[in-house]
Amino acid sequence: MIVTIDGPAGTGKSTVAHLLAHRLGLEFLDTGAMYRALTLVVLEAGGDPTDASSVEALVSEADVRFDFEQDPPTLCLNGRAVGDAIRSTRVTNTVSVVAGHTPVRHAMVQAQRAIAAAHPHLVTEGRDQGSYVFPEADLKFYLDASVDIRAARRAEQLRAKGELVDLFRLRDEIEKRDRNDRSRPIGALVKPVDALVLDTGPLTVAEVVDCLETWARERMGTARDDTYSRARASCEVDTEGRRQVEVSAGVRA
Repeated sequence: MIVTIDGPAGTGKSTVAHLLAHRLGLEFLDTGAMYRALTLVVLEAGGDPTDASSVEALVSEADVRFDFEQDPPTLCLNGRAVGDAIRSTRVTNTVSVVAGHTPVRHAMVQAQRAIAAAHPHLVTEGRDQGSYVFPEADLKFYLDASVDIRAARRAEQLRAKGELVDLFRLRDEIEKRDRNDRSRPIGALVKPVDALVLDTGPLTVAEVVDCLETWARERMGTARDDTYSRARASCEVDTEGRRQVEVSAGVRA
């Protein structure tokens, strides 16, 4: 079973995908980390991220792989773990440029499909998982949130690391990244037509995971009585066909 989770930056895809994989007994693939690793290659080599030929030359020999014996899987670049290095602000602000180059996209899509062939029970997250990489996925989700909410989340993450934050600049960077992600010629950020859409803005991580688990188990035919033992949320479809959440505490999206 392949479950895809797509959406723009800051919607909680990686965290939610990892937790959902645990709930469903599936493995987890963070495709964004793969593009971040290649971005790190370019930056460490002093390359120009906007130069497609230069980027292709720099990343062509890069060995990017996951150790699925670890939970979550450890990403290794040329034999070294790079989990912290790929989450730097510099990488974050550059990754959409590197990821937009067609040769990079082709290479990573091939690698992701190869991973899924070796690990066929998978929750995979990114920008193009349900629309391009795995168009025949068993279940597709699309997570969304306003730019303001996503900027606030990113600011909170940076402050937790002790970094100074300019919220207005951060908002502009996220909007720029959205434009880059949506305009790339291959694997652009789009909502798959058959995806279930969830606005994560007003929800906690646990509420989002509860909702996705419910939809997944409906599809799998393995509903659990204790699905909502923590949040006791129920998922419905609104008049526009978008999924919404009603939580027992009264929060509604």
